[in-house]
Amino acid sequence: MQPCTVELLKSFEPLAEVPDDQLQWLLDIGECREIKTGETIYEIGDTFHSTDFLLEGKFSVSIQQGKQANEIGIFESGAISGYLPFSRGKISTVYVICVQDAVVMSVSIENIKKATKLYFELTEALVHTMITRVRYATTRQQQYEKMFALGKLSAGLAHELNNPAAAIGRNAASLSELLQNIPKIFKQTAGLKLDPAQMEIFQERLHAIIDREQENELSMLEKSAMEDELTDWLEEHGIDDYTFAEILVDYGINVTDLEYLAVIPPENALVPVFKWLSYHLSTSKIVKEIAEASTRISELVGAVKNFSHMDRGGDKQFISIHSGLESTITLLNYKIKKGNIKIVLDFAHDLPLAKALAGELNQVWTNIIDNAIDAMAINNKGTLTINTKQERNSVVVTITDNGPGIPEDISPMIFDPFFTTKEIGKGTGLGLDVVMRIIEQHHGSVKLKSVPGQTSFIVCIPINEK
Repeated sequence: MQPCTVELLKSFEPLAEVPDDQLQWLLDIGECREIKTGETIYEIGDTFHSTDFLLEGKFSVSIQQGKQANEIGIFESGAISGYLPFSRGKISTVYVICVQDAVVMSVSIENIKKATKLYFELTEALVHTMITRVRYATTRQQQYEKMFALGKLSAGLAHELNNPAAAIGRNAASLSELLQNIPKIFKQTAGLKLDPAQMEIFQERLHAIIDREQENELSMLEKSAMEDELTDWLEEHGIDDYTFAEILVDYGINVTDLEYLAVIPPENALVPVFKWLSYHLSTSKIVKEIAEASTRISELVGAVKNFSHMDRGGDKQFISIHSGLESTITLLNYKIKKGNIKIVLDFAHDLPLAKALAGELNQVWTNIIDNAIDAMAINNKGTLTINTKQERNSVVVTITDNGPGIPEDISPMIFDPFFTTKEIGKGTGLGLDVVMRIIEQHHGSVKLKSVPGQTSFIVCIPINEK
């Protein structure tokens, strides 16, 4: 262990300009100790008892992410940790473990407090260290929470994107198979030399049937019974395409409609004409499903862009609160459906735009709504109600779930960093802390109202900071 000297302390960047006599005072009251690799310096929740000056070695700094601790930084010789004057941080919010044999000089909190009254330059250096540490921790926390919010969405988003993408793939394969048979169908129908007038009447009747307003959606049993009736009719008329009946049901075509169409072509042309009809309706259905799937993908991509505000600058702009809420719900749709959650949107039609950072607010909506979904999971169903309104010069968003509620004894702590009621691995305790921080940055407020069976978060955002 090298001797601890004033010159060694001056190698600490924050202490470089501190007078020698003040550093000598630190040496006289400080206690040097050796720490072996693998020793724990602080665990999350440990109370600080001293200010620690790392003279030699390395410390690893980690935070809890799910079920594991992930490293966010390394303290090397020259680092100052533990208690710092005028800081509100009295307990550790990180794991600190020695990863290389170290030497630390510790100065008790009582003596550091004495220094604030005796030595201006030393106090200034320690306060500057505190500000740097807060700035670094805030930046890391913000980045982590953004990644955590993305993690909440990514699994569901992947599922939501995979469904339409898979539908496009399946339908493209089916369409390819149908197109290969078109020459055969064309040959059969072309050889019949059908009367153009008859075919025009056939097409007019067909479009009238397809375009008519559909009645109430059929149940599975009703669809099955209708398919059986259509299959029997098709078999009686020599048409052995067993998938045709299912397609006819999808278009709302019944036996009466087939009879209405069957009287138009000559008897010898009935089978080829209805084969053509089968291919026509199948192709139309596939094209429609591909269009719907591609539209769904476009909507999801649009929601991601709106959620992350990818195409906007970093300054506050007048934005639609409703747009952000709707994008968040779209991206959480998989989890909402999985949780059997009913969404009720009670939006004010005349809600004004609010000057805010859209990406930041979307983090707020994600954290609150995601927590609400998790809270209702115990009931295997639930209702999430989102209400918006204007109150004076502010927009007020109230997000309410009918989960079990938040016990009164822990309500005051839910906005504290790292506080969570979720199981290990299911929460970090950062979500609502970030909600509070973001809303305070917007000069707004967040309030909690909770009783058994109902929890509401009321978020108030100024329309314009001025």
